[in-house]
Amino acid sequence: MATAVTHATLSASDHSAQLRKAVIASTIGTAIEWYDFFLYGTAAGLIFGKLFFPGSDPLTATLLSFGTYFIGFVGRPIGAAIFGHYGDRIGRKATLIATLLCMGIATFLIAFVPTYSSIGIWGAVILTILRMIQGIGVGGEWGGSVLLSMEWSRTQGQRGLVASWPQFGVPCGLFLANLAVLAFSQLSGDQFATWGWRIPFALSIILVGVGLWIRLGILETPVFQQLLNKKKIEKAPIIEVFKKHPKQIFLSAFLRVSEQAPFYIFTAFIFAYAVGTLHMSRDLILIAVLVASCVSFVTIPLSGHISDRIGRRKMYLIGAATTGLFGFLYFGMVDTAIPSAVFIAIVLSLIPHDMQYGPQAALIAEAFTPRLRYSGASLGYQLAAIIAGGPAPIIATALFAAYHSGYAISIYIAACAVVSLVAAAFMPDYTGKDISVEYDD
Repeated sequence: MATAVTHATLSASDHSAQLRKAVIASTIGTAIEWYDFFLYGTAAGLIFGKLFFPGSDPLTATLLSFGTYFIGFVGRPIGAAIFGHYGDRIGRKATLIATLLCMGIATFLIAFVPTYSSIGIWGAVILTILRMIQGIGVGGEWGGSVLLSMEWSRTQGQRGLVASWPQFGVPCGLFLANLAVLAFSQLSGDQFATWGWRIPFALSIILVGVGLWIRLGILETPVFQQLLNKKKIEKAPIIEVFKKHPKQIFLSAFLRVSEQAPFYIFTAFIFAYAVGTLHMSRDLILIAVLVASCVSFVTIPLSGHISDRIGRRKMYLIGAATTGLFGFLYFGMVDTAIPSAVFIAIVLSLIPHDMQYGPQAALIAEAFTPRLRYSGASLGYQLAAIIAGGPAPIIATALFAAYHSGYAISIYIAACAVVSLVAAAFMPDYTGKDISVEYDD
Protein backbone atom coordinates (compact mmCIF):
# COMPACT_ATOMS: atom_id res chain seq x y z
CA MET A 1 0.00 0.00 0.00
CA ALA A 2 2.91 2.31 0.78
CA THR A 3 4.24 1.86 -2.76
CA ALA A 4 0.84 2.80 -4.24
CA VAL A 5 0.74 5.99 -2.18
CA THR A 6 4.28 6.82 -3.18
CA HIS A 7 3.39 6.48 -6.85
CA ALA A 8 0.26 8.57 -6.44
CA THR A 9 2.08 11.44 -4.74
CA LEU A 10 5.13 11.61 -7.01
CA SER A 11 5.76 15.08 -8.42
CA ALA A 12 6.95 15.56 -12.00
CA SER A 13 10.53 16.01 -10.81
CA ASP A 14 10.31 12.93 -8.57
CA HIS A 15 8.92 10.93 -11.47
CA SER A 16 11.83 12.04 -13.64
CA ALA A 17 14.26 11.04 -10.90
CA GLN A 18 12.65 7.59 -10.67
CA LEU A 19 12.87 7.24 -14.45
CA ARG A 20 16.60 8.02 -14.32
CA LYS A 21 17.07 5.51 -11.48
CA ALA A 22 15.12 2.84 -13.38
CA VAL A 23 17.15 3.39 -16.55
CA ILE A 24 20.44 3.27 -14.62
CA ALA A 25 19.38 0.17 -12.65
CA SER A 26 18.26 -1.58 -15.82
CA THR A 27 21.35 -0.70 -17.80
CA ILE A 28 23.89 -1.56 -15.10
CA GLY A 29 22.11 -4.77 -14.16
CA THR A 30 21.86 -5.83 -17.78
CA ALA A 31 25.53 -4.99 -18.36
CA ILE A 32 26.48 -7.25 -15.46
CA GLU A 33 24.33 -10.11 -16.72
CA TRP A 34 25.70 -9.81 -20.26
CA TYR A 35 29.26 -9.62 -18.93
CA ASP A 36 28.63 -13.03 -17.40
CA PHE A 37 27.03 -14.42 -20.55
CA PHE A 38 29.60 -13.06 -23.02
CA LEU A 39 32.53 -14.05 -20.84
CA TYR A 40 31.54 -17.66 -21.37
CA GLY A 41 31.28 -17.14 -25.14
CA THR A 42 34.75 -15.60 -25.36
CA ALA A 43 36.24 -18.38 -23.25
CA ALA A 44 34.43 -21.00 -25.34
CA GLY A 45 35.94 -19.61 -28.53
CA LEU A 46 39.46 -19.28 -27.11
CA ILE A 47 40.16 -21.95 -24.53
CA PHE A 48 37.33 -24.23 -23.35
CA GLY A 49 37.83 -26.69 -26.21
CA LYS A 50 41.41 -27.37 -25.09
CA LEU A 51 40.56 -27.55 -21.38
CA PHE A 52 37.38 -29.64 -21.39
CA PHE A 53 37.69 -31.66 -24.64
CA PRO A 54 41.47 -32.19 -25.02
CA GLY A 55 41.22 -35.57 -26.73
CA SER A 56 39.43 -34.17 -29.78
CA ASP A 57 40.91 -32.62 -32.90
CA PRO A 58 40.74 -28.78 -32.90
CA LEU A 59 37.59 -28.57 -35.08
CA THR A 60 35.69 -31.14 -33.01
CA ALA A 61 36.83 -29.51 -29.76
CA THR A 62 35.56 -26.15 -31.02
CA LEU A 63 32.22 -27.66 -31.98
CA LEU A 64 31.89 -29.37 -28.58
CA SER A 65 32.84 -26.15 -26.81
CA PHE A 66 30.20 -24.21 -28.74
CA GLY A 67 27.80 -27.06 -27.90
CA THR A 68 28.07 -26.22 -24.20
CA TYR A 69 27.74 -22.57 -25.25
CA PHE A 70 24.47 -23.41 -27.01
CA ILE A 71 23.02 -24.91 -23.81
CA GLY A 72 22.87 -21.41 -22.36
CA PHE A 73 20.56 -20.42 -25.19
CA VAL A 74 18.30 -23.39 -24.49
CA GLY A 75 17.95 -22.09 -20.93
CA ARG A 76 16.92 -18.62 -22.05
CA PRO A 77 13.30 -19.36 -23.08
CA ILE A 78 12.97 -21.48 -19.92
CA GLY A 79 14.06 -18.47 -17.89
CA ALA A 80 11.68 -16.28 -19.91
CA ALA A 81 8.76 -18.55 -18.98
CA ILE A 82 9.70 -18.82 -15.29
CA PHE A 83 10.58 -15.20 -14.64
CA GLY A 84 8.01 -13.86 -17.10
CA HIS A 85 5.34 -15.56 -14.97
CA TYR A 86 6.58 -13.92 -11.78
CA GLY A 87 7.28 -10.60 -13.48
CA ASP A 88 3.60 -10.38 -14.44
CA ARG A 89 2.46 -11.75 -11.07
CA ILE A 90 4.62 -10.11 -8.38
CA GLY A 91 6.29 -7.27 -10.26
CA ARG A 92 9.24 -6.23 -12.38
CA LYS A 93 11.60 -5.20 -9.55
CA ALA A 94 11.51 -8.36 -7.40
CA THR A 95 11.87 -10.59 -10.44
CA LEU A 96 14.89 -8.67 -11.70
CA ILE A 97 16.65 -9.17 -8.37
CA ALA A 98 16.13 -12.92 -8.71
CA THR A 99 17.48 -13.03 -12.28
CA LEU A 100 20.63 -11.16 -11.25
CA LEU A 101 21.31 -13.63 -8.42
CA CYS A 102 20.68 -16.64 -10.66
CA MET A 103 23.08 -15.44 -13.32
CA GLY A 104 25.75 -14.10 -11.00
CA ILE A 105 26.08 -17.16 -8.76
CA ALA A 106 26.29 -19.52 -11.76
CA THR A 107 29.03 -17.41 -13.36
CA PHE A 108 31.00 -17.24 -10.10
CA LEU A 109 30.89 -21.02 -9.76
CA ILE A 110 32.26 -21.52 -13.30
CA ALA A 111 35.54 -20.13 -11.96
CA PHE A 112 35.93 -23.30 -9.87
CA VAL A 113 34.96 -26.02 -12.37
CA PRO A 114 37.72 -28.68 -12.65
CA THR A 115 39.01 -29.33 -16.18
CA TYR A 116 39.26 -32.64 -18.05
CA SER A 117 42.73 -33.28 -16.62
CA SER A 118 41.27 -33.30 -13.10
CA ILE A 119 37.92 -35.13 -13.32
CA GLY A 120 37.56 -36.12 -16.97
CA ILE A 121 34.28 -35.50 -18.78
CA TRP A 122 32.52 -34.52 -15.54
CA GLY A 123 34.12 -31.09 -15.82
CA ALA A 124 32.25 -30.52 -19.08
CA VAL A 125 29.05 -31.83 -17.47
CA ILE A 126 29.29 -29.37 -14.56
CA LEU A 127 30.14 -26.58 -17.00
CA THR A 128 27.06 -27.41 -19.05
CA ILE A 129 24.77 -27.33 -15.99
CA LEU A 130 26.12 -23.94 -14.89
CA ARG A 131 25.79 -22.64 -18.44
CA MET A 132 22.13 -23.72 -18.42
CA ILE A 133 21.58 -21.78 -15.17
CA GLN A 134 23.26 -18.77 -16.78
CA GLY A 135 20.82 -19.01 -19.66
CA ILE A 136 17.82 -19.25 -17.34
CA GLY A 137 18.95 -16.12 -15.50
CA VAL A 138 19.54 -14.04 -18.61
CA GLY A 139 16.26 -15.36 -20.06
CA GLY A 140 14.33 -13.49 -17.39
CA GLU A 141 16.57 -10.45 -17.30
CA TRP A 142 15.88 -8.76 -20.62
CA GLY A 143 12.10 -8.43 -20.39
CA GLY A 144 12.18 -7.02 -16.89
CA SER A 145 14.98 -4.55 -17.61
CA VAL A 146 13.23 -3.16 -20.67
CA LEU A 147 9.91 -2.85 -18.84
CA LEU A 148 11.51 -1.25 -15.80
CA SER A 149 12.75 1.56 -18.05
CA MET A 150 9.93 1.78 -20.57
CA GLU A 151 7.06 1.68 -18.07
CA TRP A 152 8.48 4.65 -16.16
CA SER A 153 8.48 6.77 -19.31
CA ARG A 154 5.58 9.22 -19.51
CA THR A 155 6.54 10.66 -22.89
CA GLN A 156 5.39 8.43 -25.73
CA GLY A 157 7.81 10.10 -28.13
CA GLN A 158 10.89 8.89 -26.23
CA ARG A 159 10.06 5.25 -25.46
CA GLY A 160 12.37 3.93 -28.19
CA LEU A 161 15.30 5.81 -26.67
CA VAL A 162 14.42 4.92 -23.06
CA ALA A 163 13.89 1.22 -23.88
CA SER A 164 17.18 1.12 -25.81
CA TRP A 165 19.24 1.85 -22.69
CA PRO A 166 18.90 -1.67 -21.26
CA GLN A 167 20.05 -2.80 -24.73
CA PHE A 168 23.08 -0.57 -24.09
CA GLY A 169 24.01 -3.10 -21.40
CA VAL A 170 24.91 -5.59 -24.14
CA PRO A 171 27.93 -3.69 -25.53
CA CYS A 172 28.88 -2.77 -21.95
CA GLY A 173 28.90 -6.44 -20.97
CA LEU A 174 30.72 -7.36 -24.18
CA PHE A 175 33.34 -4.68 -23.51
CA LEU A 176 33.89 -5.76 -19.90
CA ALA A 177 34.08 -9.46 -20.78
CA ASN A 178 36.62 -8.99 -23.55
CA LEU A 179 38.59 -6.48 -21.48
CA ALA A 180 38.82 -8.98 -18.62
CA VAL A 181 40.00 -11.78 -20.92
CA LEU A 182 42.46 -9.44 -22.64
CA ALA A 183 43.91 -8.33 -19.31
CA PHE A 184 44.43 -11.82 -17.91
CA SER A 185 45.58 -13.29 -21.22
CA GLN A 186 48.75 -11.20 -20.77
CA LEU A 187 49.92 -13.68 -18.13
CA SER A 188 53.14 -15.35 -19.12
CA GLY A 189 53.46 -18.92 -20.36
CA ASP A 190 50.52 -21.24 -19.69
CA GLN A 191 49.24 -19.30 -16.69
CA PHE A 192 46.17 -18.02 -18.54
CA ALA A 193 45.18 -21.55 -19.61
CA THR A 194 45.99 -22.96 -16.17
CA TRP A 195 44.25 -20.47 -13.89
CA GLY A 196 44.12 -16.97 -15.41
CA TRP A 197 40.85 -17.58 -17.29
CA ARG A 198 39.10 -18.28 -13.97
CA ILE A 199 39.65 -14.81 -12.50
CA PRO A 200 37.15 -12.91 -14.72
CA PHE A 201 34.44 -15.43 -13.75
CA ALA A 202 35.23 -15.07 -10.04
CA LEU A 203 35.17 -11.26 -10.26
CA SER A 204 31.54 -11.37 -11.41
CA ILE A 205 30.41 -11.78 -7.80
CA ILE A 206 31.57 -8.20 -7.09
CA LEU A 207 29.52 -6.89 -10.00
CA VAL A 208 26.48 -8.80 -8.74
CA GLY A 209 26.77 -7.06 -5.37
CA VAL A 210 26.82 -3.66 -7.10
CA GLY A 211 23.81 -4.59 -9.24
CA LEU A 212 21.78 -5.75 -6.23
CA TRP A 213 22.50 -2.56 -4.31
CA ILE A 214 21.26 -0.45 -7.23
CA ARG A 215 18.13 -2.50 -7.94
CA LEU A 216 17.02 -2.60 -4.32
CA GLY A 217 16.77 1.19 -4.35
CA ILE A 218 14.12 1.59 -7.07
CA LEU A 219 10.32 1.56 -7.03
CA GLU A 220 8.00 -0.76 -8.94
CA THR A 221 6.87 0.65 -12.31
CA PRO A 222 3.69 2.80 -12.39
CA VAL A 223 2.19 0.56 -15.09
CA PHE A 224 2.48 -2.58 -12.95
CA GLN A 225 1.29 -0.71 -9.85
CA GLN A 226 -1.78 0.32 -11.81
CA LEU A 227 -2.44 -3.33 -12.66
CA LEU A 228 -2.23 -4.18 -8.96
CA ASN A 229 -4.59 -1.36 -8.03
CA LYS A 230 -7.15 -2.44 -10.62
CA LYS A 231 -6.71 -6.13 -9.74
CA LYS A 232 -5.79 -6.98 -13.34
CA ILE A 233 -3.08 -9.51 -12.46
CA GLU A 234 -3.30 -12.78 -14.41
CA LYS A 235 -3.09 -16.10 -12.56
CA ALA A 236 -1.34 -17.86 -15.44
CA PRO A 237 0.21 -15.17 -17.67
CA ILE A 238 2.25 -17.64 -19.77
CA ILE A 239 -0.88 -19.53 -20.83
CA GLU A 240 -2.86 -16.33 -21.34
CA VAL A 241 -0.22 -14.66 -23.50
CA PHE A 242 -0.22 -17.61 -25.89
CA LYS A 243 -4.00 -17.23 -26.16
CA LYS A 244 -3.97 -13.44 -26.63
CA HIS A 245 -0.71 -12.75 -28.47
CA PRO A 246 0.55 -15.88 -30.30
CA LYS A 247 1.37 -13.93 -33.47
CA GLN A 248 3.42 -11.34 -31.58
CA ILE A 249 5.41 -14.04 -29.74
CA PHE A 250 6.53 -15.83 -32.89
CA LEU A 251 7.03 -12.67 -34.94
CA SER A 252 9.25 -11.34 -32.12
CA ALA A 253 11.36 -14.48 -32.31
CA PHE A 254 11.72 -14.48 -36.09
CA LEU A 255 12.41 -10.77 -36.43
CA ARG A 256 15.42 -11.30 -34.14
CA VAL A 257 17.05 -13.90 -36.40
CA SER A 258 19.02 -11.32 -38.42
CA GLU A 259 20.17 -9.62 -35.23
CA GLN A 260 20.95 -12.68 -33.10
CA ALA A 261 22.77 -15.02 -35.47
CA PRO A 262 25.19 -12.45 -36.94
CA PHE A 263 25.91 -10.99 -33.50
CA TYR A 264 27.22 -14.29 -32.13
CA ILE A 265 29.16 -14.91 -35.31
CA PHE A 266 30.76 -11.46 -35.01
CA THR A 267 31.49 -11.72 -31.26
CA ALA A 268 32.01 -15.42 -30.45
CA PHE A 269 32.71 -17.45 -33.62
CA ILE A 270 35.22 -14.84 -34.81
CA PHE A 271 37.65 -15.86 -32.04
CA ALA A 272 37.74 -19.48 -33.15
CA TYR A 273 37.82 -18.47 -36.83
CA ALA A 274 40.37 -15.65 -36.79
CA VAL A 275 42.67 -17.03 -34.09
CA GLY A 276 42.29 -20.77 -34.64
CA THR A 277 41.89 -20.93 -38.45
CA LEU A 278 43.51 -17.77 -39.79
CA HIS A 279 46.20 -17.84 -37.05
CA MET A 280 45.80 -14.18 -36.21
CA SER A 281 46.71 -12.49 -32.95
CA ARG A 282 44.30 -13.20 -30.10
CA ASP A 283 44.91 -9.73 -28.67
CA LEU A 284 44.14 -8.09 -32.03
CA ILE A 285 40.72 -9.77 -32.18
CA LEU A 286 39.97 -8.99 -28.53
CA ILE A 287 40.85 -5.32 -29.02
CA ALA A 288 38.80 -5.14 -32.24
CA VAL A 289 35.72 -6.51 -30.44
CA LEU A 290 36.36 -4.06 -27.61
CA VAL A 291 36.36 -1.15 -30.07
CA ALA A 292 33.23 -2.51 -31.79
CA SER A 293 31.43 -2.59 -28.44
CA CYS A 294 32.43 1.04 -27.87
CA VAL A 295 30.87 2.01 -31.21
CA SER A 296 27.65 0.35 -29.99
CA PHE A 297 27.59 2.72 -27.02
CA VAL A 298 26.50 5.33 -29.56
CA THR A 299 24.68 3.39 -32.27
CA ILE A 300 22.23 1.49 -30.02
CA PRO A 301 20.63 4.51 -28.28
CA LEU A 302 20.88 6.50 -31.54
CA SER A 303 18.90 3.81 -33.38
CA GLY A 304 16.32 3.75 -30.59
CA HIS A 305 16.01 7.52 -30.83
CA ILE A 306 15.59 7.44 -34.61
CA SER A 307 12.82 4.85 -34.20
CA ASP A 308 10.90 7.42 -32.14
CA ARG A 309 10.99 9.66 -35.19
CA ILE A 310 10.42 7.29 -38.14
CA GLY A 311 8.77 4.31 -36.41
CA ARG A 312 10.14 1.09 -34.90
CA ARG A 313 9.26 -1.16 -37.81
CA LYS A 314 10.81 1.07 -40.48
CA MET A 315 14.05 1.39 -38.53
CA TYR A 316 14.16 -2.35 -37.99
CA LEU A 317 13.63 -3.11 -41.69
CA ILE A 318 16.51 -0.81 -42.60
CA GLY A 319 18.77 -2.59 -40.09
CA ALA A 320 17.85 -6.11 -41.23
CA ALA A 321 18.49 -5.26 -44.89
CA THR A 322 21.85 -3.69 -44.02
CA THR A 323 22.87 -6.80 -42.06
CA GLY A 324 22.07 -9.10 -44.98
CA LEU A 325 24.39 -7.15 -47.26
CA PHE A 326 27.11 -6.50 -44.68
CA GLY A 327 27.83 -10.21 -44.13
CA PHE A 328 29.48 -10.42 -47.57
CA LEU A 329 31.65 -7.36 -46.91
CA TYR A 330 32.57 -8.68 -43.45
CA PHE A 331 33.91 -12.07 -44.53
CA GLY A 332 35.41 -10.58 -47.67
CA MET A 333 37.58 -8.45 -45.39
CA VAL A 334 38.19 -11.07 -42.69
CA ASP A 335 39.25 -13.76 -45.18
CA THR A 336 42.11 -11.54 -46.40
CA ALA A 337 43.77 -12.15 -43.00
CA ILE A 338 45.23 -8.67 -43.31
CA PRO A 339 45.25 -7.32 -39.72
CA SER A 340 43.99 -3.84 -40.65
CA ALA A 341 41.16 -5.21 -42.83
CA VAL A 342 40.10 -7.70 -40.16
CA PHE A 343 40.19 -5.00 -37.49
CA ILE A 344 38.00 -2.64 -39.53
CA ALA A 345 35.52 -5.42 -40.39
CA ILE A 346 35.08 -6.32 -36.71
CA VAL A 347 34.76 -2.70 -35.60
CA LEU A 348 32.02 -2.07 -38.19
CA SER A 349 30.26 -5.40 -37.59
CA LEU A 350 27.93 -4.33 -34.80
CA ILE A 351 26.53 -1.23 -36.52
CA PRO A 352 23.99 -3.16 -38.69
CA HIS A 353 23.13 -5.21 -35.58
CA ASP A 354 22.59 -2.04 -33.53
CA MET A 355 20.25 -0.58 -36.15
CA GLN A 356 17.91 -3.42 -35.18
CA TYR A 357 18.81 -3.79 -31.52
CA GLY A 358 18.15 -0.13 -30.67
CA PRO A 359 14.44 -0.09 -31.65
CA GLN A 360 13.92 -3.78 -30.89
CA ALA A 361 13.17 -3.48 -27.17
CA ALA A 362 10.30 -1.05 -27.65
CA LEU A 363 9.06 -2.79 -30.81
CA ILE A 364 8.69 -6.12 -28.99
CA ALA A 365 7.55 -4.87 -25.56
CA GLU A 366 4.95 -2.47 -26.95
CA ALA A 367 3.30 -5.32 -28.87
CA PHE A 368 2.02 -6.94 -25.64
CA THR A 369 -0.71 -5.72 -23.32
CA PRO A 370 0.57 -4.57 -19.87
CA ARG A 371 -0.65 -7.48 -17.75
CA LEU A 372 1.06 -10.00 -20.07
CA ARG A 373 3.98 -7.87 -21.20
CA TYR A 374 6.81 -9.42 -19.15
CA SER A 375 5.83 -12.95 -20.21
CA GLY A 376 5.13 -12.14 -23.85
CA ALA A 377 8.14 -9.92 -24.49
CA SER A 378 10.50 -12.31 -22.69
CA LEU A 379 9.25 -15.40 -24.52
CA GLY A 380 9.32 -13.77 -27.94
CA TYR A 381 12.77 -12.34 -27.35
CA GLN A 382 14.32 -15.48 -25.88
CA LEU A 383 12.85 -18.02 -28.31
CA ALA A 384 15.24 -16.50 -30.85
CA ALA A 385 18.09 -17.84 -28.72
CA ILE A 386 17.20 -21.39 -29.80
CA ILE A 387 16.62 -20.74 -33.50
CA ALA A 388 19.31 -18.11 -34.08
CA GLY A 389 21.78 -17.10 -31.34
CA GLY A 390 22.72 -20.49 -29.93
CA PRO A 391 23.10 -22.42 -33.20
CA ALA A 392 24.92 -19.60 -35.05
CA PRO A 393 28.54 -20.38 -33.97
CA ILE A 394 27.92 -24.10 -34.52
CA ILE A 395 26.38 -23.52 -37.97
CA ALA A 396 29.19 -21.12 -38.90
CA THR A 397 31.83 -23.65 -37.81
CA ALA A 398 30.11 -26.44 -39.76
CA LEU A 399 29.73 -24.28 -42.88
CA PHE A 400 33.41 -23.41 -42.85
CA ALA A 401 34.34 -27.06 -42.35
CA ALA A 402 32.23 -28.01 -45.38
CA TYR A 403 33.11 -25.15 -47.76
CA HIS A 404 36.41 -23.77 -46.37
CA SER A 405 35.27 -20.21 -46.97
CA GLY A 406 33.59 -17.40 -45.12
CA TYR A 407 31.40 -16.83 -48.18
CA ALA A 408 29.11 -19.69 -47.12
CA ILE A 409 28.65 -18.01 -43.74
CA SER A 410 27.79 -14.75 -45.52
CA ILE A 411 24.98 -16.54 -47.37
CA TYR A 412 23.72 -17.85 -44.02
CA ILE A 413 23.65 -14.29 -42.63
CA ALA A 414 21.76 -13.08 -45.72
CA ALA A 415 19.19 -15.87 -45.28
CA CYS A 416 18.71 -14.78 -41.64
CA ALA A 417 18.09 -11.24 -42.86
CA VAL A 418 15.34 -12.41 -45.21
CA VAL A 419 13.56 -14.19 -42.33
CA SER A 420 13.66 -11.04 -40.20
CA LEU A 421 12.54 -8.75 -43.02
CA VAL A 422 9.41 -10.84 -43.49
CA ALA A 423 8.70 -11.04 -39.73
CA ALA A 424 9.28 -7.31 -39.18
CA ALA A 425 6.91 -6.46 -42.05
CA PHE A 426 4.08 -8.21 -40.17
CA MET A 427 5.04 -7.04 -36.65
CA PRO A 428 2.54 -4.52 -35.17
CA ASP A 429 4.07 -1.10 -34.58
CA TYR A 430 2.84 0.84 -31.52
CA THR A 431 5.20 3.81 -31.89
CA GLY A 432 3.60 6.84 -30.23
CA LYS A 433 0.61 4.95 -28.80
CA ASP A 434 -0.43 4.67 -25.15
CA ILE A 435 0.98 1.39 -23.76
CA SER A 436 -0.37 1.77 -20.22
CA VAL A 437 -3.89 0.68 -21.18
CA GLU A 438 -5.12 -2.81 -21.98
CA TYR A 439 -5.54 -3.23 -25.73
CA ASP A 440 -6.30 -6.91 -26.29
CA ASP A 441 -9.85 -7.13 -24.91
